[in-house]
Amino acid sequence: MRDEEFTLIGRNPVIEAFRAGKAIDRLFVQDGLHDGPISTILREAKKAGVKPEFVKKERLDEIAGQGASHQGVAAYLAAFHYSSVQELLDAAREKNEDPFLFILDGIEDPHNLGAMIRTANLAGAHGVIIRERRAVGLTSTVAKSSAGALEHTRVAKVTNIGQTIEELKKEGIWFVCADMDGELMYKLNLKGAIGLVIGNEGEGVSRLVKEKCDMVASIPMKGDIDSLNASVACGVLAYEIVRQRLN
Repeated sequence: MRDEEFTLIGRNPVIEAFRAGKAIDRLFVQDGLHDGPISTILREAKKAGVKPEFVKKERLDEIAGQGASHQGVAAYLAAFHYSSVQELLDAAREKNEDPFLFILDGIEDPHNLGAMIRTANLAGAHGVIIRERRAVGLTSTVAKSSAGALEHTRVAKVTNIGQTIEELKKEGIWFVCADMDGELMYKLNLKGAIGLVIGNEGEGVSRLVKEKCDMVASIPMKGDIDSLNASVACGVLAYEIVRQRLN
């Protein structure tokens, strides 16, 4: 079900949103359309740094809802503006602290993302980095699930998680990702500048991202099922990092 408050349907609403400087989270354009207004929208999207997703008409019908005329275009507004990765690093420097970042590789459930943002805030992380494609953005559901934390937590959206990790390594940040096949988290040194990488709810951290991490951490589990919810795993690992930072 779409969030009507943050969904734009049709060409003019989308164009006006771009020109008003509103934060567009996702832009959907019907594949094969190349007329003047579509070209204008694509030009505005490029200026705003938004990559359009070219989709079939059926996908736009689904987004727009029954009876709505989408004219080949729809967009989701972000509930909050995104920060840059540099702003996350600046937040750590302002507090004279080693950077502590959450890097979320393809979280799709808005409730999970909201819970992770809340954990990031309470654990003292300096920000959250999310993936631009195939992941949930800052929707109103995310905002509600964060229970107010989104008001106080910086979130950056990047095109390539692996590339972002490589760039942040140059800033002296080490990266640990969660994986059942990793080393027990209590045996790892998670002090200093650290990035906590959490993967998709079903597939976990992608192979390419995992290969770029310095450490792979596992959480001890004694029950009859084989994994924790992504946001719960995030919280458990985050507070092991907090424990080590306190010591």
